[in-house]
Amino acid sequence: MHRLFTAAAAFAALAMAAGAATAQDFRAFARQDLQAAHDELRANHPAAVVGGAAAQTFNGWIDAGLADAMAKVAQVNSGDSHAYLMRYYARGFRDSNIAMTPSFEGLSPYFAIQWPGFTTGWRGGKYVVTYIKPGVRGTPPLGAVLVDCGGKTAEQMAQDKLDRWEGDLTSEAGRINTAPFLLWNRNNPFTTGTPGACNFQVGGRGRSREFRLTPQPPVIADLEAAYRSTVYQPGPTPLGIETVNGRPWLHVHSFADTAGWDAFNAAVQAQGPALRNGFVLDLRGARGQSYTSTARGYGLANRIWTPEFTVSRQPAAGEITYRATPGNRAWYAATLGRMQADPRFVQESAPVIEETQAIVAAFDAALASGQRSFTLAGRPATPDTGAANPIAGPVVVLVDSGCSGGCLDTLDLLTRLPNVKLAGSVTATDSIFIEQTTMRLPSNYSDLSYGHKAWTSRQRANNTPFTPTGPLAYTGNPADEAAVRAWVATLMQ
Repeated sequence: MHRLFTAAAAFAALAMAAGAATAQDFRAFARQDLQAAHDELRANHPAAVVGGAAAQTFNGWIDAGLADAMAKVAQVNSGDSHAYLMRYYARGFRDSNIAMTPSFEGLSPYFAIQWPGFTTGWRGGKYVVTYIKPGVRGTPPLGAVLVDCGGKTAEQMAQDKLDRWEGDLTSEAGRINTAPFLLWNRNNPFTTGTPGACNFQVGGRGRSREFRLTPQPPVIADLEAAYRSTVYQPGPTPLGIETVNGRPWLHVHSFADTAGWDAFNAAVQAQGPALRNGFVLDLRGARGQSYTSTARGYGLANRIWTPEFTVSRQPAAGEITYRATPGNRAWYAATLGRMQADPRFVQESAPVIEETQAIVAAFDAALASGQRSFTLAGRPATPDTGAANPIAGPVVVLVDSGCSGGCLDTLDLLTRLPNVKLAGSVTATDSIFIEQTTMRLPSNYSDLSYGHKAWTSRQRANNTPFTPTGPLAYTGNPADEAAVRAWVATLMQ
């Protein structure tokens, strides 16, 4: 997503261009953008030409969801409410690869106009108090379980206030990442604000107790502390290496091209001898949506284990189904042009360029013959080359709910390598509709992105996360870094 300017600047630009921005302007923008997103998805999304549950979910929402969202347009009164309604429609597809995001700097996780001075987290299938601002009195204690507020159960509140608006509650990662907002007023006109009183279960047994919720000033630093105490948030440096408990700890908290990969990859290669005895690869919070994200992850694995060792362990690509439309063909042609214009990509990923050339040719053939779709066989599995494993020691790959996009593709490889332990907590999910098309919507305030090809033969099923199990599942406070590191140390033995 291109973040062109702040929300305030965006609104000022609109006012200069069209006079005072009124609520009716944003309603008109919302109608335009919803319809445009619907039409683009209807014209080009591959769900129209493949079967299965993922396609059924898409086809069941595209029209019904549009009608649902259009019925709410009258409540749009600002740029932020416009963004909320766009997210509502996009997330209704239950497909993390479909998104409608503001083109300006939208609300951060640390925003609210009102909050009760404490926050909740998703722990063990319940909404639990995880943070209390120092000095605030009369709150439920840490660990108290939210039961209900104003006659609505905690689950009903979450469905009404969080699902689709803040995240997708059909995934565990969606529950984790949105839980702090349950009792905050995030200025969403489509939902309720901070309730006046709620019942909490304190301790393991007994009746619930009512607590009055006293609104607190929404100081950004307080809200950030509350969120960071509940959901792990990476620091300002996305890539880096440090020594923890005597072993290398590789930090990869982003797969973005701008994260600083040249210096990091050089540092990884310099660590070669130390890595052989075992290391931690920390992928918590690692997001990456561009077509280079998976290449970044696989490139890192190749630098550690060598391409000769990883090639036979890479998952087979299987079959990919493409919907034959001019719009999808144009995406591949433009992407091919960018690949060929990037000297580094030409040097490191020549097979990808050849594959993309073949895809463009297949689009041309399908469109010329009037086909609605075509299927291409991906790269087959490579036989074991017999190369020795250069890593003799244990490898802990640490993940959490922030691991998404290219991070999941990287795990498809890493979890096939010997001596690798997948540890931490459940990851995000992604659909079989992959590789993003991104387009600016008519209002210029929102971007639509969606997966334009269907990986129907992917070994990891649609919307299936990676879930560490048994002793590899971390059940402590994800924001307690000292505790996390102490726990990881026990896994390296």
